[in-house]
Amino acid sequence: MLIEKGYQVSEVDKRIFGSFIEHLGRAVYDGIYQPGHVLSDEDGFREDVLEMVRELNVPVVRYPGGNYVSNFFWEDSVGPVKERSRRLDLAWRSLETNEIGVNEFAKWTKKANSEMMMAVNLGTRGLADACNLLEYCNHPSGTRYSDMRIAHGVKEPHKFKLWCLGNEMDGPWQIGHKTMDEYGRVAEETAKAMKLIDPTIELVACGSSFLEMPTFPEWEAKILGYTYDHVEYISMHQYYGNDTGDTEDFLAKSDDMERFIRSVTATCDYIKAKKRSSKTMNISFDEWNVWFHSNEADKDTTKNQPWQIAPSLLEDIYTFEDALLVGLMLIVLLKHADRVKIACLAQLVNVIAPIMTERGGGRAWKQTIFYPFMHASKYGRGIVLKPILSSPRHDTKTHEDVTDIECVAVMNEEKEELTIFAVNRNISQDIELLTDIRGMGEYQLLEHIVLEHTDLKMCNTAGEEMVRPVSTKRSQMNGDNLISILGKASWNVIRVRRI
Repeated sequence: MLIEKGYQVSEVDKRIFGSFIEHLGRAVYDGIYQPGHVLSDEDGFREDVLEMVRELNVPVVRYPGGNYVSNFFWEDSVGPVKERSRRLDLAWRSLETNEIGVNEFAKWTKKANSEMMMAVNLGTRGLADACNLLEYCNHPSGTRYSDMRIAHGVKEPHKFKLWCLGNEMDGPWQIGHKTMDEYGRVAEETAKAMKLIDPTIELVACGSSFLEMPTFPEWEAKILGYTYDHVEYISMHQYYGNDTGDTEDFLAKSDDMERFIRSVTATCDYIKAKKRSSKTMNISFDEWNVWFHSNEADKDTTKNQPWQIAPSLLEDIYTFEDALLVGLMLIVLLKHADRVKIACLAQLVNVIAPIMTERGGGRAWKQTIFYPFMHASKYGRGIVLKPILSSPRHDTKTHEDVTDIECVAVMNEEKEELTIFAVNRNISQDIELLTDIRGMGEYQLLEHIVLEHTDLKMCNTAGEEMVRPVSTKRSQMNGDNLISILGKASWNVIRVRRI
């Protein structure tokens, strides 16, 4: 592999390491918020959970959904808590108490050293309510909704920068699902009106809910036809699962993610050309993860009766091989940092999440997928360099010509460090990776971190963390070359610093 300083992709937008908390399952209640818990602070927020979120260094958190937002009545989530109405959450058939709302979550994000990525309801509501919410959140004072915020004890405006124009509006499951033209028109007019209130905000239009949607990529082309001049991002969502138990084929699914990004980018550029525009449309990949373990459990109607508060939903317990695919997906996002500016691991706590809490006031703990995300967020800030890689290849059941090694490099000029993220997705053989960095200057090895396990199905639990990273001596400098042994089925973080 050759790494050259001149082969730059882009500087990484830190928001590519964002995440997502929806009013769904135990993400909010019994997740980030649990008043009375021994580790909860004066606002009822779990300090142990906050500490783990800070460890992940998540710069932006998407809120309040997700499917939940399409029946979200924001007015019920503000003001005196005791006066707030309970509502039926139609998306997840749960009971929403509104004990945590816009202002409380804004307070939580500040404690987490993060910012909110707010979403507006374009399902059951529309333009006027989106503008009212924006006025409440971002306008200083002197108007109905800004003064309402002040009366609720929040004097200074939140100044939320990022706003999603609805969620997955192409999906028949979405409350208030719309056709392409219906959504395109309401998104265009809502965007125009919101920009009149606050021209500094950035807006995300809904792309396809996933690659296999029958309207993809016509949906993107049609929506951008309406909104191109008024939004900054088109969204992407994608989840992967290993329902067949075929690990090799599962680990090849990051190649599908890469093709998806290329297709959306091409569609954006087609509309750019069609409009004779000088503006480049970027991507907000604001839902991505592994998701399949909890599917059968969520169908159990004996446990999941409707209209419960914080039922156990989407609580995937992740394996080691899931962590490998999460690492591969992070590599793909970084490789496309020139167009993917925002990404949100969905979700953050309890719901398809890297952080779990035991029900009823128990411990918080880290899932296997916690670690690749933490490493990428910690060491993946800087300029992405495109490596010139020669790797052995293999075929899987549904994928051809799959590289054994997938990797990307990130150069941090301020710290004079270079980090290589690499996954060996050959599940039976170690592979030697020879990296030529002669054009980068003189470097010394800092560390080679590995996440691996002999059992691909191994999980972590609250009581025992079986899958965790370790430092190894599998890399060494030999002149201008960095020689690394990448263990079979392993996530690797190799760091060097300029001498």
